[in-house]
Amino acid sequence: MSIADVSRLINRELASLRDELLAYPNEADLWQLPKGLPNSAGNLALHLVGNLRFYIGTQLGATGYVRDRDAEFALRGVPRAEIVKSIETAADEVTRTLTTLDAAQLDKPFPVEIGGNRIQTGMFLQHLASHLAYHLGQVDYHRRVVTGNSVSVGAIPIPPIALTK
Repeated sequence: MSIADVSRLINRELASLRDELLAYPNEADLWQLPKGLPNSAGNLALHLVGNLRFYIGTQLGATGYVRDRDAEFALRGVPRAEIVKSIETAADEVTRTLTTLDAAQLDKPFPVEIGGNRIQTGMFLQHLASHLAYHLGQVDYHRRVVTGNSVSVGAIPIPPIALTK
């Protein structure tokens, strides 16, 4: 898998995350915590943005973003427009960083330990894409449970990752 492939996957999932958040008819519903669900869609979105901006933006792209992981799960009522803007910022940082990343870096250890473990950069980038998709699915289910609307927003579509003609 190439760096460009990872970038396309992450950006596709970020676009789907934005679409999921915009599909909530009532902005306050982003923050609901139905029984049995540990996180709101708003908190999951903040977490995903913080995760990507820190690990890709700061660690690989030297953006200087400082992460507050605890706040990602503690904040409530952040305006949807602010979250959408942060998703767009994360997408921009991912694209700019991964576009300039040297392919040789993929075989090297990621710049920081993850949970006390050293991980190859290429593997960790794939992990970040999987982590994003995992939580995107949670946001989708949260939206369906909270709104009662089972209609898909078309998350994880194939065209953005299809071969060009």
